[in-house]
Amino acid sequence: MSPRIPVQLPVLALLLACCLLYSTTSAQRPEARLETMTYKRVGGRELQVDVFWPPAMSNDVSESSDSALPHFRRPAIAFFHGGGWVGGDRSVYHEACRRYADRGFVTCTFQYRLSRNEDGTYPHPEITPVESVQDARSALRWMRRRADTLGIDPQRIAAWGRSAGGQLVLATAICDGIDDPRDNRTISPVPNALLTFSACYNTVQTWCDRMLGEKRDRIWDISPHHGLTANLPPSIGFHGLKDTTEPVRVARWFQAKARTLGCPFELVILKDQGHHLAGGGDLPGEIENDVIMKRVDAFLRQTGLMPVE
Repeated sequence: MSPRIPVQLPVLALLLACCLLYSTTSAQRPEARLETMTYKRVGGRELQVDVFWPPAMSNDVSESSDSALPHFRRPAIAFFHGGGWVGGDRSVYHEACRRYADRGFVTCTFQYRLSRNEDGTYPHPEITPVESVQDARSALRWMRRRADTLGIDPQRIAAWGRSAGGQLVLATAICDGIDDPRDNRTISPVPNALLTFSACYNTVQTWCDRMLGEKRDRIWDISPHHGLTANLPPSIGFHGLKDTTEPVRVARWFQAKARTLGCPFELVILKDQGHHLAGGGDLPGEIENDVIMKRVDAFLRQTGLMPVE
């Protein structure tokens, strides 16, 4: 057995060296930097946003250094979680934020007001989907107003949302007049591109009516389908053929109206998927399956938002 020892030792040493090199390289790999900020104060509370900067920008910008501008402006993505206007949390998009920060975007995942009481019951008597829409539109205005601080190009902002978050994304571009009266309305809340997943295209439904309470007469005002005009920015929507929460026929009605108006809207129907598009799982897939993500990346390139790799 002894003659084999001199052969094995160099191999073992080489393997150990490779492992050490990999460990050192991984430890030194730059990561996107996260900073939590307040983008809005309303009703005695602060609404927060988690901002992820690309590794190359991690030391260039911060909330408190308005003059510390990066070398050039980055495109940005605003994320809005789902949850039927009563649930969900902005942190579910952290993985997606990191993915796109690594690709050169500044990414922001936003908190917004939910129609939920402190004890978990709903709806809230004063907070409805109308207030959620106001907050989403405030969020886009905040990004443009803070473009210098964030290091972003205010004309290269995409908005991304799932389910009720998809309705909010569409509402930022469609629902004119659903604004917080304290907002600076000279700043546009309309994104430059929209990405929606299992979106609520039509709010004229029992669930939304229940969430609206005494404001149910505004159900038409926040409905993307009913407010759609030819001014819709380039948009792509993903929808599962087996979706029983937001039936695909409603998405197709929206698509038909968009075509009639000449809107740049593409609907991608996934025949094997339901409301959650992450390969059939039961989690709200904020990073979708590979097929969807490749199509998302292609859309971002087509719209000129994807940074040059």
